Amino acid sequence: MNNPVLDPRDLRYVLFEILNIDSLTQFEKFASFDHDTFEATLDLIENIAVKECYPHFADADRIGCSWDQATGNVTLPDAVKKPLKAYYDAEFIGIVESPEIGGMGMPQTLGAACGEFISAAHQPLLMWGALAHGSMMLISNFGSDELRKTYIPKMMAGEWGGTMCLTETQAGSDVGRLTARAVKQPDGTYRITGQKIFISAGENDFYSNMVHPVLARIEGDPEGTKGISIFIVPKFLPDAKGNPGKRNDLKCTGIEHKMGIKGCVTCSMSFGDNGECVGFLLGKEREGMKIMFQMMNDFRMGTAVQAQGVSSAAYLHAASYSKGRLQGSALKDMNNPSAPMVPIIEHPDVQRMLLWIKSYVDAQRMLIYNMYYNMDLGTVLQGEEAKEARAIVDFLVPVCKAGCSDRNVLITSEAMQMFGGYGFCCDYPIEQMMRNSKILCLFEGANGIQGMDLVMRKLLMNPGQYNYSVFKKRINESVELARKNGIPAEYIDPVIKGLARLDEYVEKMKGMAAGMKFHQILSGATPFRKAIYMLAIAWMHVWSLAVSYPKMKAIAGDRKGAELKALIADNREAAFYYSRVLTSRFFIREEFPQFFGMMDALFSDEWPALEAFAEAFPGTVEM
Repeated sequence: MNNPVLDPRDLRYVLFEILNIDSLTQFEKFASFDHDTFEATLDLIENIAVKECYPHFADADRIGCSWDQATGNVTLPDAVKKPLKAYYDAEFIGIVESPEIGGMGMPQTLGAACGEFISAAHQPLLMWGALAHGSMMLISNFGSDELRKTYIPKMMAGEWGGTMCLTETQAGSDVGRLTARAVKQPDGTYRITGQKIFISAGENDFYSNMVHPVLARIEGDPEGTKGISIFIVPKFLPDAKGNPGKRNDLKCTGIEHKMGIKGCVTCSMSFGDNGECVGFLLGKEREGMKIMFQMMNDFRMGTAVQAQGVSSAAYLHAASYSKGRLQGSALKDMNNPSAPMVPIIEHPDVQRMLLWIKSYVDAQRMLIYNMYYNMDLGTVLQGEEAKEARAIVDFLVPVCKAGCSDRNVLITSEAMQMFGGYGFCCDYPIEQMMRNSKILCLFEGANGIQGMDLVMRKLLMNPGQYNYSVFKKRINESVELARKNGIPAEYIDPVIKGLARLDEYVEKMKGMAAGMKFHQILSGATPFRKAIYMLAIAWMHVWSLAVSYPKMKAIAGDRKGAELKALIADNREAAFYYSRVLTSRFFIREEFPQFFGMMDALFSDEWPALEAFAEAFPGTVEM
């Protein structure tokens, strides 16, 4: 299959050789599956991604979604509807959910791999399925029996969709300042009033009904996040048979004109303009943020998957282009004006650029899948092992969400650089990938929030810094494996030194917290988060070397130079392991040294950013 979006060999390397997800089948929860089942699932999702999704990627962006001001209706292009139908027909919305609610019950790790395939092929498409899935699972976990019976089958079948309605104009990320209100009715329902903005998938003509989880404050409840409740607000109120009935009092009042992800509509929504918007309470009153955080946390993990998918596609497009684009002569012929042109991949700087991109794409895939794998382990292991698995997931969520989305913007930029001026034009999809990438840094908690979450909730406020201790333990386990498998010390020692340096700063932060220096801690939160991401990427490369280096040696032996190059040209497995080893060597020797400069900056006792009051930025205008 001509697959321009994701390397299926590398995906399988991470799933089966690094993580060994086949081992999950020893547990009762996954005992009905085997390696052949996993392989068949991967083949199916690759087929859907490459044949059903990717061909519509460009048209979904160029045509976009349209809004009718008179009716508030939104029309989607066929370039969204057709691949979305294929996604639902294959029943991927429920791939990791329990068969008790109509799902397949497969491992979360495999679900992440499927998500990366869809995102690599048609990133905005994944948002439709993810939002429907997320709102469906809120109902599954917190809804009444009646809500579950009515909504879940329809949503699992792809007949009804879902959203996440948090943001309001005046509140933004400060959700506690929302003004949406709920008034309890004698029949136990609530009347919802308020406006929400930036609601992805809020209105469309694909689903026969839309299910909106809406955050609102019940009349009389306290201000701030502690007074927020969450409600299910359907576009059409289900009738006695569970089918769409009377139209609810809600409307799409406009759609955003965006830089990217134009295949997923972003709506402004108004609830209760006529005082008749009916909502159904999820869970208990004043537990809205606690409940919604389940969906938000899943979406933060999913954002990392989206970023990885886009990065994967950008890398493969750039690498493929570099092998076919002729420009310039070989370095050895630099003084010969008649020398033939060569593919740009033969130029040293292009080789460096590709290795730079690949070093992050390879490691991020490992890091993200490892996060999901531990999510699986947390459900099947017992005692301390289960606790450790859940802890590393908790710790890695902000690292993956922010780190991978930040890097995605840089990866698509560097990939575009490889195309030259053509990359800036619509001739190639790389410009669309770059435009799509930035939103991933902004939604599901802007990346600055992820830094604060990592430093405060996941580290300093975590009892005994348990999450961080597990993070360190896992790195040390990979280091020991690398030593055992004969990896040269020059690729191991920098990670050991990096972990020690990180440890020193964690102790410094604990001292700052004891001294109530929280302004300093938060000023350094994003730089710290970026540094720990770099260390996590280096950890993945050490782990990868521990697996790929012995396998490369087993195939290539002591071959060097022309003999090794000839083997790699003729043997795909040799080429794969050689590429993995080379990429890890590159990152540890050429990229990871930046980590130590980042840490040196954090150790400075000078905090200029804390002196940056508003007047320190002259020349501004009112906006």
